[in-house]
Amino acid sequence: MFESPLNCSILKRACDKGLAEIHVHNLRDYTLNKHRKVDDYPFGGEAGMVMGIQPIDACISALKAERDYDEVIFMTPDGERFDQPMANSLSLLDNIIILCGHYKGIDYRVREHLITREISIGDYVLTGGELPALCVTDALVRLIPGVIGDEQSALSDSFQDNLLAPPVYTRPAEYNGWRVPDILLSGHEAKIAEWRYDQAMERTRRLRPDLLE
Repeated sequence: MFESPLNCSILKRACDKGLAEIHVHNLRDYTLNKHRKVDDYPFGGEAGMVMGIQPIDACISALKAERDYDEVIFMTPDGERFDQPMANSLSLLDNIIILCGHYKGIDYRVREHLITREISIGDYVLTGGELPALCVTDALVRLIPGVIGDEQSALSDSFQDNLLAPPVYTRPAEYNGWRVPDILLSGHEAKIAEWRYDQAMERTRRLRPDLLE
């Protein structure tokens, strides 16, 4: 699940430039049982399987023996909602561990004793935490200086200032009778900036009024 996303586009470019290091660790490599099982039945008889504490603890302990980590994050539907301000702050950290849950969940003692932050990408349940972890990774890495060619591009994205981004257009100026707004062709930077702000406000009020609260 990680191989393709980590080997293309922004994430690969960041690693190739030496601006980021991304390592994937298989928890099965840290098990002590001969079948390399990472899950077991839950106490109390609830349905589903639970990821055990031993391989998770062994993996995190091994990583911490190699370097210091600013956060040990667990991706979980009931975590703190991930947003752009959180991405901004996390992108400034040096080292992060992201733990991906699976099955019914993980032994709660992991969350009580090993995790420093719990994050959710939305109010829905996925098969595991791999896809959410990739979303968080992409959101953080693209903010690292030098990863994106034009760093101002990231600063003008939606949610950076609690507004949705304004519409963007490119050549040709007219296609099928559909014209680019005249103001963008005027060359008047101040008026263009005002138009972009007005458009951002209008789109935010219409589509995401909660951001303005």
